[in-house]
Amino acid sequence: MNSQNKSKHKALGLLLLAFIAPVVIAKLVLSLNLYHGGATNHGELINPETSYASLGVENPNPKEWQLLYLLPAQCDDACRERLYILRQSHTALGPDQARVEPLILTHPDSDLNALSAFNFNTRPANAGLSHWLDEQQLIIVDPLGSLVLRYPQVQGREAHLAQGKALVADLRKLLKLSRVD
Repeated sequence: MNSQNKSKHKALGLLLLAFIAPVVIAKLVLSLNLYHGGATNHGELINPETSYASLGVENPNPKEWQLLYLLPAQCDDACRERLYILRQSHTALGPDQARVEPLILTHPDSDLNALSAFNFNTRPANAGLSHWLDEQQLIIVDPLGSLVLRYPQVQGREAHLAQGKALVADLRKLLKLSRVD
């Protein structure tokens, strides 16, 4: 009779373990940040309330996706590499490149000589937008004027190429899912 009680307690213990163990394991995985959600974007997502309107800027190209870059006062090799990757990324979009406009924002002291090898549209930047483009970041803006993704500055040719591929992958995904043409 004693062995029958032990087997009942053992069965009850296994049953409780089967239902409690997954909850405990899930709690541990989430609390230790071992699970990374289903995000597939490569760039850093920008707060949804950030838009041209919230920064006090009129959308220069409504109904078009935009790639923004702030031209620094001194365009060094990293800056020229960034401009090259921006042009190549736009070209790599193929048939979708007509939906995306690379836009170089300038300050009065920006190095405009760096743009001589490129054919980019330029616009003057205001202080609010300059804050978002500090440290030579690239930013994707949707057709409604919301700043969507940010790509921080990287160093080295290989890192620039990898970031260009990530930028193209994100843009293709955004263009595919976009309901605004």
